[in-house]
Amino acid sequence: MYKLTIIGAAKPAFDGIIKEIGGVADCEFKSFGMAIATPPGKFTLIDIDLEEGSRLVSLKNWLACKPSGAKVIFVTDKSSHLQGTRASAIGGTDVIHRPFNGRMLLAKFIDGVAATAVEAAPPLAPDAPEPLDFNAAVNGLQTVFSAAASGGPIDASTMQVAASAVVDEIEKRGLASWVDTVRMHHSQTYQHCLLVTGVAVAFAHHLKLSRADRERLSFAGMLHDIGKARVPLAILEKPSSLDFAEMVEMRNHPLYGFEMLSNPQVVPAEMLDMVVHHHEYLDGSGYPHGLQAHEISDLVRVITISDIFGALLEKRSYKPPFTGAAAYKILVDMGAKLDKDLVREFELVSKFDQRQFETAR
Repeated sequence: MYKLTIIGAAKPAFDGIIKEIGGVADCEFKSFGMAIATPPGKFTLIDIDLEEGSRLVSLKNWLACKPSGAKVIFVTDKSSHLQGTRASAIGGTDVIHRPFNGRMLLAKFIDGVAATAVEAAPPLAPDAPEPLDFNAAVNGLQTVFSAAASGGPIDASTMQVAASAVVDEIEKRGLASWVDTVRMHHSQTYQHCLLVTGVAVAFAHHLKLSRADRERLSFAGMLHDIGKARVPLAILEKPSSLDFAEMVEMRNHPLYGFEMLSNPQVVPAEMLDMVVHHHEYLDGSGYPHGLQAHEISDLVRVITISDIFGALLEKRSYKPPFTGAAAYKILVDMGAKLDKDLVREFELVSKFDQRQFETAR
């Protein structure tokens, strides 16, 4: 019999699930305070409000003591990528989305027993192995976002390894394979950063930029939105339009990212430039500094195009992903906001989903 500790949830809410998994797992319910007073076990399910900052620090410290191989699953809303990001940052190994049943829960925790727990359910197909370079990128992101969420120091060397791994992966397999892998990743926590990174590296390869510049763009792609770790979830995931004050706060995320990476400065100046200026437009309508054409570097222009295109490729609960052709049309329609020469060069990269983009040219 497996022992599963459930933190933050009331037992009546799990009555149906307990009946489903009764022959496989014994569920123990604990309040947050009771849980962190004892060492973590092998299997823990956590269902708490991820907006409560005071709890998150205590929980992160507690989970740092979990035994090797332990699994910690957070309950999150399916539409909330940021809840997943915070769960990972404080030590979660995976998330499960509401609503869920007993078989789904067991499948997250215990390999090979989910099908027997509910006899009528068909066995789950195993996940395809992910490329090592992809895993290096995810691990790097988890490390850095964890530091950002907790206010700890950011290890630039970890990101450099991850950035180099993405360059290798794009050169070996191409952008189409990268996008497919990112979209299949079970957590989708870092989908946007990984998509932007892959697009930026593929674009840089097409432009025949140096290996050093490709790694710079890869590094910046993964870190460009790190400042959102300081923006309240209520704003980041608000289903309706933001009011003026909320929009001001949202538009502060490039500045927050700059502060995180420059105090003390842990990345070179050209990478800080991409982090703080990836929302600047050539016509001066961007933010946070309202820069105009001559003030915006070539690498920033590349990362801005990649950021817009990557966002359009994302698969969200409220929208299907754009095709490459549809996303490219939006870039073209933005006119004077973007570098027209670069947008024209980007057309071939945008055809990745037609399998016409070759990495070796």
